[in-house]
Amino acid sequence: MPKRANILMIYTGGTIGMKKTPKGYMPESGYLQSLMANQRELNGEHLPKYTVIELKPLLDSSNMAPSDWVKIAQTVHDNYADYDGFLVIHGTDTMAYSSSAASFLLEQLDKPVIFTGSQIPMQEFRNDGVENLLATLLYLQQYCFYLSGVFLCFAGKLMRGNRVTKVSAKTYEGFASPNLSPVGEAGIGCDLGLEWSLVSRVENHSDELPDIIARPVQVGVFKLYPGMTPAFVRAVLAAPMQGMVLECYGAGNGPDGNAEIMAEIKAAADRGVVLVAVTQPQIGNINLDLYAAGVALRDVGVVSGFDMTTEAALTKLYYLLSKYDDIETVKHQITVSLAGELTR
Repeated sequence: MPKRANILMIYTGGTIGMKKTPKGYMPESGYLQSLMANQRELNGEHLPKYTVIELKPLLDSSNMAPSDWVKIAQTVHDNYADYDGFLVIHGTDTMAYSSSAASFLLEQLDKPVIFTGSQIPMQEFRNDGVENLLATLLYLQQYCFYLSGVFLCFAGKLMRGNRVTKVSAKTYEGFASPNLSPVGEAGIGCDLGLEWSLVSRVENHSDELPDIIARPVQVGVFKLYPGMTPAFVRAVLAAPMQGMVLECYGAGNGPDGNAEIMAEIKAAADRGVVLVAVTQPQIGNINLDLYAAGVALRDVGVVSGFDMTTEAALTKLYYLLSKYDDIETVKHQITVSLAGELTR
């Protein structure tokens, strides 16, 4: 029998462990653990040994903030030597932000960290929580000693944590990885496929990580839309903003025919605001050299985010502006794949 992995399960809150109350579903300390203890599927010799810790307070993920991203990463960091891998239980609304952030904050990571959650609370008769936890535990047991990086496991698919986005609030397949194929997919039974060409294989895990680098920074997301005014653009990009993800049209196009708007974007870039272009469609890649409307954005200081998701671009900006004071270094690092988050 293969060696059982030793896993730390970090419970942050979210739908999976919520309890129905007169005010609606809410997380309750200890409730998820009691549900898991009564699930035969989640307790067996074929699964890893696991220890559950709760982060305080338990959160609906709509209340997650960058400080919570740091708290999750710090928990992995502080327990790194004692466990073979980590499972983060998280609400679905902002899970893609947290998994993306963890991929940057956990530098030199050579163990697996897998996020999961559910669309329906485990207390309900028909739910997806048990299956998502089971698939995640099976992935950790089968590949824990060779797999490294941050992932998200949902509806049987194992995806890079900084490549995912939430695509549905109505079906069990709540997440997709639009610009990179899933790295694994669960079939029938307990054997889980893994596409090794998309992940890093390690033979020896280390027992420590560099210190987490994080400090308060001001970053945001601005979706370009027809009819926006120069005054609105000016307000969005005003100080103390340090970095902004611009959700652009198509291949990275903007309103180059509106000189006042372009002037506001240029003024922000000249002040040192790092502006990163991503595409509004789920599937696509930024190419600021393709159309005149993209070249215009490039010429006023916008940097290509290539095929990064909005979630990856925002959390990468947060990480880089925390780490570096030099704006040119931040702009360059945006265009470099640090944790598999982009393809050039």
